Amino acid sequence: MKAVLPGGEPFLFRGGRTGCLLIHGFTASPQEVRGLGEHLSSRGYTALGVRLFAHASDIHHMLRADWTDWYSSVEDGYHLLRGLCDEIVVMGVSLGGVLSLLLAASYPLTGVVAMSTPYAHSPDPRLKVVRPLSSILKFFPKGPPDWRDPGAQATRVAYAAYPIAAVEETFKAMTAMRACLPRVTVPTLLIHSKEDDFVPPENMAAIREHLGSQVVETLLVENSNHVVTLDLARPLVFNAASAFVARLAAGR
Repeated sequence: MKAVLPGGEPFLFRGGRTGCLLIHGFTASPQEVRGLGEHLSSRGYTALGVRLFAHASDIHHMLRADWTDWYSSVEDGYHLLRGLCDEIVVMGVSLGGVLSLLLAASYPLTGVVAMSTPYAHSPDPRLKVVRPLSSILKFFPKGPPDWRDPGAQATRVAYAAYPIAAVEETFKAMTAMRACLPRVTVPTLLIHSKEDDFVPPENMAAIREHLGSQVVETLLVENSNHVVTLDLARPLVFNAASAFVARLAAGR
């Protein structure tokens, strides 16, 4: 029996003593950031992509997930990478961005890249209907795909539905992130798509406003949906992330 969905495995690309810890989003898998990891590896960096608790396996496992379980997955990745690298830059997409900022508030990092990261939830209207029925209805389907690159949908490794109980845990993670933003003092790069209808780009401005860092860079991209690491704008996102790491390494 396979416990992890094919293509959803964590990955490690060994490189130099600067490491990048990559964190995927809610209901997704390390596949979401694997291309970014390969790009960073080609630039000489060590890249570790973690699999968050209960992801890329059996969606029913998500029903017992707590947001602190996901954060523990990130902490495990940090400690593994710390044994290989002198410096660590954490990078995350969506929920992965939330967890990245939480990590940056508590651990010594060189920098953080938060992509498509929500500051506060804007719940799907369907939640108003399904929440009262959550003891009976465990999942609700995702909406139609809005990829600019149709090939991205074909290769995506992610759950096809949202576990209602786990959605509530993402809201708790956002609450914890908002409280810790003033303690994030390392250089930060925020990336968002102008066309993100799932987490509107206004969220990026809200995060920037509350960060404690004196060095905050932002990048708004086009031709992408919410998942900027997989859609058409991904080359621009990859290059921005690796250039940011290079600037941090040059400035040490």
